[in-house]
Parts: sequence; structure tokens; C-alpha cells
Amino acid sequence: MNPDLNSHTPLRPSSSRREFLKTSTTATLGGVLAANLVFPQRGFAANADTLKIGLIGCGGRGTGAASQALKADPNTVLTSVGDAFPEACQRAVRALTNDSTLKERVQVTPETTFSGLNAYQKVIDSGVDVVLLAAPPGFRPEHLRASVAANKHIFCEKPMGTDAPGVRSVLESVASAKAKKLALVAGFCWRYDFARREFFKRVHDGQMGEIRAVYATYLTSPVKPMPAANTRPAGMTDVEWQLRNWYNFTWLSGDGLVEQACHSVDKIAWAMNGALPIKAVGNGGRQIPNNEGNIYDHIDVFYEYENGARAFMAQRQISGCHSDNSDYLMGALGTGTIRGWDAPIIRAKEAWKYRGDKNDMYQTEHDELFASIRKGEPINDGVWMAHSTLMAIMGRTAAYTGQEITWEQIMNSQEKLVPDNITWDMSFPITPLPMPGRSKFV
Repeated sequence: MNPDLNSHTPLRPSSSRREFLKTSTTATLGGVLAANLVFPQRGFAANADTLKIGLIGCGGRGTGAASQALKADPNTVLTSVGDAFPEACQRAVRALTNDSTLKERVQVTPETTFSGLNAYQKVIDSGVDVVLLAAPPGFRPEHLRASVAANKHIFCEKPMGTDAPGVRSVLESVASAKAKKLALVAGFCWRYDFARREFFKRVHDGQMGEIRAVYATYLTSPVKPMPAANTRPAGMTDVEWQLRNWYNFTWLSGDGLVEQACHSVDKIAWAMNGALPIKAVGNGGRQIPNNEGNIYDHIDVFYEYENGARAFMAQRQISGCHSDNSDYLMGALGTGTIRGWDAPIIRAKEAWKYRGDKNDMYQTEHDELFASIRKGEPINDGVWMAHSTLMAIMGRTAAYTGQEITWEQIMNSQEKLVPDNITWDMSFPITPLPMPGRSKFV
């Protein structure tokens, strides 16, 4: 999505990076920063307060995040990029340097451009201060763990994993990041939209009364359809074939519910003010053939809460169908609606419609990330971002198995989709499409 929203004045740092580093566990970076900064003679002059950024995952979302990170703080430079595929690195750097407002701060060199399955670690080890994690979601837990271990501030795209063991790893990394005073901002961008912030604040303040039901939709077209098997180049390994078509494989993307509609699942979690569902059931399947891909093209999930509230999530990725990306809340005293990009409204005794400032939520994520680093008051979105991811995995698991899945079950699930120690030449057959009633909960 590329929202056409009015711009706003970004938050600006109120204190220097050096002052922050004195109070952070990343203080050891301060002594080597100036020595490691070597730039061509351009208009931008780096100094001891310059924050160096590394991009991991150079697709469209990663390239956009790098642009927003550079725009969020004038004293930042992009010094390293990494992706499984070298051409992705080249495209990202080319796109960023084509932006005249950013060109002089894109300081990536051939020596700091990394490709391969271990590119993420090379970016982390290149001397950067902030990492942007935008590789396929299956790798997110590993990349997050390595980033926190190396004391990096982090922008972490959604979702945060594709299986429960991965999310448990994320929660461990979240706790470690908090203890180390590292900033960790989630790519659940709607949490950074001004209109939705005001809407959910009013919901939590009781303007609609107790929330009794939420109906969320993410009904859209396919994102990246799987090419036919006969288009696979001769000699291309299983891992490369699946990674080049990552959206179509559950271990890499999590399925459409987890990868895309997790935004709507996150808004359900936001509406419920962090309360966790006690159980879920789901329906789903594959209506339109997708060659070798093993993700569903539709899933409906029904969440139940301890207080009797229900949440309903409708997700579909099929062309030629009705589209809707909205959220409908029903409370004891009224209703609330977020319909697409329209201003949120509440129909209750005190009626309300958002009329405040508009913002680019993608930019605001980075504005607030870098402002928090400068202030020495790092944001940590970790717990709720992990819970929203697990809620989506919970719904997918209910649909795949056809079983009722409790929160305790999914939190302790042993189903590990992402293999350890992945190599390009490993044998990795494509997992068959799940069959409800036959696929088992693990």
C-alpha cells in the first residue's frame, strides 16, 4: 500500500546520540563509531552523532523502510545492505540513490553489500547502529535474535515469525532488548496512524462501552502468485526456488492471514486492549490452484475471549471478488467503524468522527523510532507485536487442522516450519497443502 496522505513535521531529536549512548548498554559502540566512519567527500558530513543504518531484506518493503529511516533523522546514513540475492541489493541501492534528497547519505559500498543466506549477520557485523529487518518473515526470529545479541536498535517488519517456536524466540529477544535498552519498533504500521490511535484511545476510554464483538476484513487479490513448476530454471535448488517465491510457502510467509491480514488481526488485538483470546476455530482452503504453492487463498477465524466477546476475521486473496479492508466494532453503548482509508467513526451517545491531522504512518514509525533513540527512551513494541503474530498463527492453525485451538496450545506448539542451518543445496521438498480434519496439530 502507498497511502496518499498529507505529510507532517517529523519528530526531531532533542539530545545527541552520544548522550544516549552514555545511558544505554550500546555504549561500547560509541568509541568505535568515529573511527569507522569513512565517507566520500559529499555535502553530508558525518560526525560522532551519526547513526549508521543497515538494511536486511532489500525488497520493496525493505527499500521503503530504508528511505523512511533516512528521512526520519537528518544525521543518519545507510552504510550496509544484505539480501539472499545480489540483484535485490543492487535494486534497493539504485532506488535509494535515485532519490536526490537521500543520495548523499546512501554510503553503501561493494564491501558493505552482502548476499547469501548469511547476509543478515554480515550486515549486523558491519558496524551499523540500527538494523531494518525486512527479509521474508520465516527468517525474522533468527534475524531479531542476532540483532539484539549484537546490541542494535531495530525496526522489525511484520509478522514476527511463521510458527510458534519462532514467536517464542521473538519474545525472548524482546525481553533481552528491553533489558539492554534497545529500541524495537514493529512494522504493524496502523499503530502509528494518527486517526486510528485516536479511535482506539476512545474505544479504550469506554466511549462505546465494553467491546462485545469485532469483525475485521482483509479481502483482496493475490499478492505474488506462484509461477508454474515448468518455469523453474534447470539446476535451481529447492531452497532458491521457494525463497524466490517466498510468499507462496507457509514456512516463509506464514500464509496470507499471517503475512498480510496480520494487520487486521493486530487491530483486533488493539481493540481488545491486549486481552488474549482463549480459543479459536477457523475455516479455509484453496479455491484457485496455485501451482506448487502451499498457502490457502481464504481463511475465516473466530476468536473467543474470557469475557464472552467474539472476534471474526475474514481473509481472502482471490481475483475478481469483492474487496474490503475494514474493521467493525460493536460495544455495549455503540459501534465503531474503520472502513478502508476513510476517517474512523463512532456511533454512540457521543458520536465522533476523526477530523484531525493525517500522517504517513510508515514514516511515523521511523520518526518515533529514531526520536526514541536520541532521547534515550527507546520504544519497545515487542510483546504486543509477538502476541498479534501468534494470534494470526493461531487462526491459521485452526483453519489448517479444522480443530479448536486454545491460546495455551498455540503458545506451546512444537510445530517448527523453518529448518535450522538452511543451505542452498539442501533437499527441501514442498510441503503439501494442509487438509482440515487430516492435518494434525503439533
